[in-house]
Amino acid sequence: MSSRVDMIRQRLQAALRIEALDIIDDSHKHIGHAGARAGGGHYRVRIVSPDFEGRRTLQRHRMVYEAMGDAMRNDVIHALSIVALTPAEAADSNRDS
Repeated sequence: MSSRVDMIRQRLQAALRIEALDIIDDSHKHIGHAGARAGGGHYRVRIVSPDFEGRRTLQRHRMVYEAMGDAMRNDVIHALSIVALTPAEAADSNRDS
C-alpha cells in the first residue's frame, strides 16, 4: 500500500467514524495528465460512516474533503472520487449486488 493511501486512510479515520473504507489508487491511469505531472495522485474512496446520516451527498463530500485538509490543496491528491454511504445505504447496495 502506498504512503498516500495510508495518509488518506489515517485522515479519514481521525475525522469520521468508519464502518468500511476502500481506497483505490488510480494514478497509473492518469500518467501524462496535468495533475499527475505535478505529482498529484488520483484516488477512489468508498466510505461507510454513520456520520453521514441525515446529510446530502454534497455535505458528505465536504466532510471527506475537510478530513483531507491540505492534501487536497497541494500536489498530494489531484483528484478524489467519493462514494459516501450510511450503514443502511451500504447494506441496501450490498443486497442489490
